[in-house]
Amino acid sequence: MRGIRRLCVYCGSSGSVGRQYREAASELGERLATAGIGLVYGGGRVGLMGLLADAALAAGGEVIGIIPSRLRDAELAHHGATELVVVDSMHERKRLMAEKADAFAVLPGGIGTLDEMFETVSWKQLELHDKPILLADIGGYWTPLRALLEDIVTKGFAQPRTRELVRVVPTVAALMAALETEPARRRDTDSASL
Repeated sequence: MRGIRRLCVYCGSSGSVGRQYREAASELGERLATAGIGLVYGGGRVGLMGLLADAALAAGGEVIGIIPSRLRDAELAHHGATELVVVDSMHERKRLMAEKADAFAVLPGGIGTLDEMFETVSWKQLELHDKPILLADIGGYWTPLRALLEDIVTKGFAQPRTRELVRVVPTVAALMAALETEPARRRDTDSASL
């Protein structure tokens, strides 16, 4: 049985970012489709989110977008997704994304990406789920965040085991290799308390 059937990806919605980040989003979408892993994401058609979804769809992959009605109404929704779920709130979006996925990946992004990542990490720390969280440090983008997280542990604001909540990978290829090593998990029991 495949360990990871669907991957939730958090990433930026800005298109005004460096080429290496845009290429990483497209590469991940294509690789997920090729590997038969469904994509769960924020449902947008712009920025890295749009590139990710477009690449997965072009390669024949499953793409599940989950978007709040406010963003859909602003014409930001990707209507080409295999399934587009419209929800009432950002919190409902995050909960549903977590429920539908077997693992999480974090590509470069901004405040929204950080919000999604930290809530998912917090849920894992509270043992509300035990799904893998992979931080894709494309071109060293997350180096300052990694330093902050280490400082939080060093200064005693988090336990040393916090370091184990997120696995850092340097490339999309390394992210895909990490997914291959993950055992199967039961989605229904993990998400019950989210």
